Amino acid sequence: MSLIPQLGFFEIMLLAVLALVVVGPNELPRLMRSVGKFMAQARHMAREFMAGFDQMAREAELDELQKEIEALKKQNPVTEIRDEVNKTMAPMKDLGSLDPEAKKSDAKSDGDAATAAGEKA
Repeated sequence: MSLIPQLGFFEIMLLAVLALVVVGPNELPRLMRSVGKFMAQARHMAREFMAGFDQMAREAELDELQKEIEALKKQNPVTEIRDEVNKTMAPMKDLGSLDPEAKKSDAKSDGDAATAAGEKA
């Protein structure tokens, strides 16, 4: 159910004839001009009202987006992923290299160090 009355062609014609009879043909142009001015003013007020609501909605949306950006800055997913990868890779770094030649060179350097230590003693 609409609160605004629905006016058809017949209703508008009835109102025009009624206005012509009540106001008279001499005053009808002034009446129509003042009705037109009133309608223009009402449209202008409605436009300002809607523009105010649109502006408030944009500001609220902008504030919400700024909060989301700040939250993303605080919770940087790239940093979190990098930290997790480093934690996972830490035990593998402790095991050393899996290259057998690198192990031989490590053993050789350890043996050389032990020989040098024995010679000094």
